[in-house]
Amino acid sequence: MLTPAELEQRTGPRRIRKARRPHSLQQRYQEYILQRIEDYKNSISRQELLGIGDDAMGELHSDPEGQLSLAEVLIQDAVDQLIKKRLRLPPFKRWRQKFVKLRQAQREPTHWNLERRGAVAAMLERLEPGDHAIVIGGGAEASVYLLAAHDIRLTCLFEDNATCSKIETRLAGEALTGDCDAYVVRLGAWFPPVDRPVQVGVLDAGILAELPAPRRLALLAWLQDLTAPGGLHAVMSRPGSTPAETWLSLYPDWERVRLKSESRGRSGGAKRSASTGVLLSRPVPATSGSQQASTA
Repeated sequence: MLTPAELEQRTGPRRIRKARRPHSLQQRYQEYILQRIEDYKNSISRQELLGIGDDAMGELHSDPEGQLSLAEVLIQDAVDQLIKKRLRLPPFKRWRQKFVKLRQAQREPTHWNLERRGAVAAMLERLEPGDHAIVIGGGAEASVYLLAAHDIRLTCLFEDNATCSKIETRLAGEALTGDCDAYVVRLGAWFPPVDRPVQVGVLDAGILAELPAPRRLALLAWLQDLTAPGGLHAVMSRPGSTPAETWLSLYPDWERVRLKSESRGRSGGAKRSASTGVLLSRPVPATSGSQQASTA
């Protein structure tokens, strides 16, 4: 993740972490194909799946070119190929042409109905491929897709299986399958193992309001502790839900990052949209260098 100073000094293309390079298009294509096949398998009954297995074995037996014994053939691969034909999944060349245009659109916040001047959008220019983000609550769902489109490593925490399944299916359908782990948890009571450090946190203000105070405090303490110095948290509000500003008191030592939308609202009288959210930055210890004002 770039610091504000590094962001101001950067003139060339965005650097990429050598330890976590984005997947190649060929790798993304294979992930897309495998996910579509697995989704199809999960959508049909066991009897139907066994029927496909019988069809695959029949095709292997009738193959005039390769008289291979079934002991040497991976039946699973044959089944996958048959499902790929049935779903009429595109070849790599055709998929690549569509993917490039799609990914360009997916990198825009407005593609996911997020504010262009909002809290999550303001983080994007500082993020690098391979940075780690934790997204909490179904109200932050759109942020999952936007961050995935920017090759951010994701850990998502929800309290219901339906939201997890929905997000996993949407990621696959949008060819965003990458480094994303989704967990169904009792927020504030159990925490999954997470690699440190975390550069970004995105929280649904509504889900924070639903949690009992002890669990809410435990959840925020855990996430704040995981976040690297200089890291960012975006607290997002759904229309008609608890305002993000409600939880500013739970970030007493963090610096609020002023958004361009907020500056525009003060000068021109325009009201800030409730979906814009609040952006906060974890202070950098004074011993690591002089602190600089954070702007977005």
